Amino acid sequence: MCCACSRRSRRGPVLTDADRFSRFELIEWWRQDLLSQARVVVIGAGALGNEVVKDCALLGVGHLVVVDFDRVEVSNLPRAVLFRPAHAGASKAQAAAAAARDLFPDVRATALDADVVHGIGLGLFRWASLVIGAVDNREARLAVNRACYRVGTPWIDGAIEALSGVARVFMPPEGPCYECSMSELDWRLLSERHSCSLLNRQLVAAGKVPTTPTTASVIAGIQCQEALKLLHGRTSALAGGGFVFDGVSHGSYCVSYPRKPDCMSHEPLAEVTQTGAGASTTTARQALGWARAALGPRARLVFARELLLGLDCAACGTHERMLRPLQAVSEAQEPCPGCSARRAPRLYHSLDGSEDFLDLPLSGLGV
Repeated sequence: MCCACSRRSRRGPVLTDADRFSRFELIEWWRQDLLSQARVVVIGAGALGNEVVKDCALLGVGHLVVVDFDRVEVSNLPRAVLFRPAHAGASKAQAAAAAARDLFPDVRATALDADVVHGIGLGLFRWASLVIGAVDNREARLAVNRACYRVGTPWIDGAIEALSGVARVFMPPEGPCYECSMSELDWRLLSERHSCSLLNRQLVAAGKVPTTPTTASVIAGIQCQEALKLLHGRTSALAGGGFVFDGVSHGSYCVSYPRKPDCMSHEPLAEVTQTGAGASTTTARQALGWARAALGPRARLVFARELLLGLDCAACGTHERMLRPLQAVSEAQEPCPGCSARRAPRLYHSLDGSEDFLDLPLSGLGV
């Protein structure tokens, strides 16, 4: 007989089409239980992220977190397989997570409407089995890379433009990382996203990258293929390198990256104490108290990024308190509302207990 329900796996038991993943189980090394236990974080829910979320759901990934701060636009519809006209104006992350549940009802899909650069803590990256990046800018990639290397979570980067794309696999702590691969041009383009005062520029026009659903499906397929290998404990063919695809000629090649010994991303956390508390419910005073109980009365809270206390106007002597990540404040907020002079940011990156805002939750400080 040649019907699918009569086939046997190499391990012996009869497989029927009633088993959702029976065709996958015909692969000798496949273990669906590993995928059902997997915790995958997808950063970005645009054209590329849609394809990644779709593949993860179809493959039976059990735990999925989709991160994106953007909203669905009509121009997304021809390029994003999970979005429908009714989703216009809705959260990309929520629409993609809901679509994942439609494809695979058993998936625990969570949406986070947040900017990965300043809105996601290290706890999510530490929780993840692996992270798949589907973002469209260097700043977001660098943020994902540094977070993953701090907590030791592998991540798979993807990028597409027109008919070309690249998929890359980064394996902390020993392997080369995304920052190792950055050129002088990459750093120059990254610096252009900020004004002289380090405030974020609104590069709306520059952020519109031409993409197609065909290229997105190719690169996302490679990303998820490598994710399958890692989740099964197998070696990724792209570890420490990437797959480059040219859709015009259909040429492709693999590259490898050298590890830079002085790379800023290679700073893993030596020891992690998990409290179970969240940034929205824990005050700065409480967090400082925990630190001093563990490390001594002179301990300080030191943050991984610069935080903005406020903006100072030297011309009229005013100060506007902000209390948020520096990257969350745009260049448009720089002029003084009173005299239109340029204001200077007042920054901090640690707390010593003398601050007058210690009773605010950490999330209220931009942590």
